Amino acid sequence: MHYLLKTEPSMYSFADLQREKTTVWDGVSNPVAVKNLARMTPGERLVIYHTGDEKSAVGTATVVSVDASDARNPRVTIQAGKAIVKPVTLADAKASEAFSESPLVRQGRLSVVPLNEKQYKFLTGE
Repeated sequence: MHYLLKTEPSMYSFADLQREKTTVWDGVSNPVAVKNLARMTPGERLVIYHTGDEKSAVGTATVVSVDASDARNPRVTIQAGKAIVKPVTLADAKASEAFSESPLVRQGRLSVVPLNEKQYKFLTGE
């Protein structure tokens, strides 16, 4: 399983993650997003997605560790990966059959979205 993490770039951008190299991804309040965070395991690959005006997948990251001891506020440490050469917009994802049933397009407010292998490859070009 892979995941997409949404962030408002004016609050915390992919460039911020690259500069810091690692960060703790916490403070998520939506119950479904919280469950998705708690399900993560070290080594899983992530896509960082900028919300707001950008609405695009902009970079990759990897789960380093997961502390789910507080079920309402799991703390997931992630490590920056690389920038996506050509960011993939939400419109691109919506136009792809790979995302027809995805929470990315069906639950727009969900901040931690599970991705299957096909969706991950579509967004990252890997």
